[in-house]
Amino acid sequence: MRYLPELQSTNGHHGRRPAQFEVGVGYAPAHHGELLQGVFDDGTGRLRRALVTLPHPQRGSRAVFYPSQSHWGVVGTPELVKVRRAAILALREFCTHPAPAKGGQIEITSDIPRGIGMGSSTSDVTATIRAVADYHGVSLSREEVGRLAVLAECASDSIMIDDRVVLFAHRDGLVLETLGHRLPPMVVVGCDTEPGARVDTLGLRPADYDDREAGAFQVLRAALRRAVATDDVALLGRVATASARINQRYLPKPNLELLLDLCLRNGGCGIQVAHSGTVAGLIFDARRPGVEEGVRRCLSGIEEMGLVLTARIGTEPASADRQAAGVAGVAAVAAVAGAKAPAG
Repeated sequence: MRYLPELQSTNGHHGRRPAQFEVGVGYAPAHHGELLQGVFDDGTGRLRRALVTLPHPQRGSRAVFYPSQSHWGVVGTPELVKVRRAAILALREFCTHPAPAKGGQIEITSDIPRGIGMGSSTSDVTATIRAVADYHGVSLSREEVGRLAVLAECASDSIMIDDRVVLFAHRDGLVLETLGHRLPPMVVVGCDTEPGARVDTLGLRPADYDDREAGAFQVLRAALRRAVATDDVALLGRVATASARINQRYLPKPNLELLLDLCLRNGGCGIQVAHSGTVAGLIFDARRPGVEEGVRRCLSGIEEMGLVLTARIGTEPASADRQAAGVAGVAAVAAVAGAKAPAG
């Protein structure tokens, strides 16, 4: 099996592959919950539910689409209902494309834990949409992928919009605001606050924010905008902490305050959570002297609390070497997939 990061460059495929590679391949990263989630003005006076996702590029999902010209519909394992729906929506999108597939089969490979708030379903769905588009030689914009993902899932994080930091209306598929080009340089130490628990995102009742909370979100939005613009990790940490605390009324995280205290005692800046999951992350400024020692102490403290470590995330861009390795890996994955493509 190829390492998942080697598949990322399939998302930018243009034009049809040679006949021996007549499959579509797509990749999408994971996330680690949100830095901010609530209700926000969309510019017309309407409040929309929206979020700012914390990407987790070290994990992800790869989808391979095996097209069929002999049957309608999409075949996949029974638990991948959203994936099949995403593939069908994408096929309908390309129905006017020359020689579109009638149906097909989707194969998903992922290393994202399920049901804890790391975007496993959104990653699967996004990778699937990109795989179907890849087969048809269509280059979709990030916003178009987001629109289709929301149609498939009802609610989706913004992992497909990976070229900037956005406030994303996750039930509408709309970017409400671009906050900046990248997150400040930081390290996030992630853990599962309820090991063994699983959250059904669609089964969750949407948070019923009161007027005080709705007003607070507008202040937090402005503060996060400033934090991104000025590379201020301390301010970003305060915003994420405030959002996490508001969410305690709707999906409480055990030990949230203990984790926050552990973070602050070791030079950290705050805590972020999955607002519809069980993971939390301790935020550190990557530029602060002694940050590695603080991170190590937090890792030990989390383990002493009996919690499961989920990630160590850095927000620096991927290296040129890693990107080059990804380009080389795509051809190999496409060749393997094409060689075992099912008939029909």
